[in-house]
Amino acid sequence: MSIKKALTVAGSDSGGGAGIQADLKTFQELGVYGMSVLTALTAQNTTGVYGVHPVPPEFVAQQMDAVLSDLGTNAVKTGMLFDSAIIETVARKLKEYGVPNYVLDPVMVAKGGAPLLLQEAVDAMKEHLLPLAMVVTPNLPEAELLTGMEKIETHEQMREAARILHEWGAQNVVIKGGHSTGDFATDLLYDGREFVELSAARFHTEHTHGTGCTFAAAITAGLASGKTVREAVEQAKQFITAAISHPLGIGHGHGPTNHWAYRAKER
Repeated sequence: MSIKKALTVAGSDSGGGAGIQADLKTFQELGVYGMSVLTALTAQNTTGVYGVHPVPPEFVAQQMDAVLSDLGTNAVKTGMLFDSAIIETVARKLKEYGVPNYVLDPVMVAKGGAPLLLQEAVDAMKEHLLPLAMVVTPNLPEAELLTGMEKIETHEQMREAARILHEWGAQNVVIKGGHSTGDFATDLLYDGREFVELSAARFHTEHTHGTGCTFAAAITAGLASGKTVREAVEQAKQFITAAISHPLGIGHGHGPTNHWAYRAKER
């Protein structure tokens, strides 16, 4: 049996709802073997981020060498990368090992508003990582920061942002619509040729911590399993919709999503 593998390069969430913890749970739920490279430690829970301790870039590189030289991977996603030195290190290693199916989740701000990416790192992300990405998955605020667009609210503005990010090197762009208003949460997938809208009824809940990490991890797991980009994104939409609409209801703030809801639903 061929074991499919996925690697997450991201920060740790001590509360378990986001970061590498969410990624590894998602990989497991979708049937791929998960591996991790830590870029930062955080002291956080559902009410906020209380401390961030970045990992030295040299040790990020050492972790990537250890995993990729021995186990290899069928897909990789990056999440919280913190600063330009870590971004450049990760980009160098992705190219060195010819890593396939790279999913860039441009994590910039925590659910409670705490910054998770230094401002100077935004340009480094655009220069070094965006051209390597098979898929990039910004939400609306992240798309605004990346593209420089003042406001992204309408479907046409989402399309314009997707075009810009594709022109800058990403092969596929998913603009997430969770921050929009209305009865439906609509994500937009663009492959440089056509736009595909993926909608689901909006479920009103405070328990949405880690949705971006989980969604990108689900795409990564799908690609590692051999799915096309569209198939992987469609599965990820179903996965995160199930996770949000069956909340665990734990914590005193923005609680985590339910990572086993999709599997339970499939039974």
